[in-house]
Amino acid sequence: MNKDAKIYIAGHRGLVGSAILKKLKADGFSNFVLKTHSELDLTDANAVASFFAEEKPEYVFLAAAKVGGIVANNTYRADFIYANLMIQNNVVHHSYVNNVKKLLFLGSTCIYPKECPQPMKEDYLLTDTLEYTNEPYAIAKIAGIKLCESYNLQYGTNFISVMPTNLYGPNDNFDLEKSHVLPALIRKMHLGRALEAQDWDNVRKDLNERPIEGVDGKSSESDIYTILEKYGVKKTDDKISVEIWGSGKPMREFLWSEDMADACIFIMKSRNFEDTYSSGEKEIRNTHINIGTGKDLSIRELAEAIKDMVGFEGDLNFNADKPDGTMKKLTDVSKLHGLGWKHSIDLQEGIEKMYSWYQSV
Repeated sequence: MNKDAKIYIAGHRGLVGSAILKKLKADGFSNFVLKTHSELDLTDANAVASFFAEEKPEYVFLAAAKVGGIVANNTYRADFIYANLMIQNNVVHHSYVNNVKKLLFLGSTCIYPKECPQPMKEDYLLTDTLEYTNEPYAIAKIAGIKLCESYNLQYGTNFISVMPTNLYGPNDNFDLEKSHVLPALIRKMHLGRALEAQDWDNVRKDLNERPIEGVDGKSSESDIYTILEKYGVKKTDDKISVEIWGSGKPMREFLWSEDMADACIFIMKSRNFEDTYSSGEKEIRNTHINIGTGKDLSIRELAEAIKDMVGFEGDLNFNADKPDGTMKKLTDVSKLHGLGWKHSIDLQEGIEKMYSWYQSV
């Protein structure tokens, strides 16, 4: 990519999109097309068609998606499959129509079967049943992979799909209903630690920044305790505990979002669709690339690491009546390493950076 290339980042305010934008700016790129959701609804085919026809971006990072944790995925199943299919269809198709040089589509490792062999290789796609709780989202992302592959094979486009493991970092979602496990645990234990210390200034500051169901820093102590208990931060006999869904046994892999951005830009700059499969293959499939660290830990180990780092002294209560989701999700990153990229931020350093960022905003 030339430094003056016109670049569209769909989802530039999100976890990955904001990290991609930050990294590109640091690398000297400056010709960006950026639209918020209120300015451009990517589920609106006519609006997307007009946008691409007018702006004519040369490179597209498709980081926009409707995302959430296990609760949101299982509750809003129709919303997740509809919105993600519409976003992908519109952006990929109009990238083709308007001769975009290269597009990078971001998916998720939830595309792999629930009982997938570990670590998960790209070739394990569509070999068994998906995890039920996020099946609609996963099917949308699988469709995105096949959309990119199909346009490449039929029209000669250069659209590449990358499947990140669980991501975390600056601009993450800390909504206790819809967030993923790592930011949710950081926020719960941050609030738990403040309640232990009777540090109501910190509690109210947090809720003013991120109200929960209308409860903010101006609410009464009683209302604050009630809403926090609903989301697992509970006071019992002057002791604070944090509830965590599931048994704590599932194993998860986590990647710092700015590492993810670095991987995306590396691939966009220096790799093409033809690099994602072996030459001479009669059936070209599974061209997507896993992006991860190749290392995992249990949810219990993660919770205990965050507890120690935050300084929360209360109990961690694992609610085994709630779903665990897939028991193990570890990416095989051989393909990624073979293409020439490896992560640089390990989890302990990343958690410390994440909490520092959370406290600073």
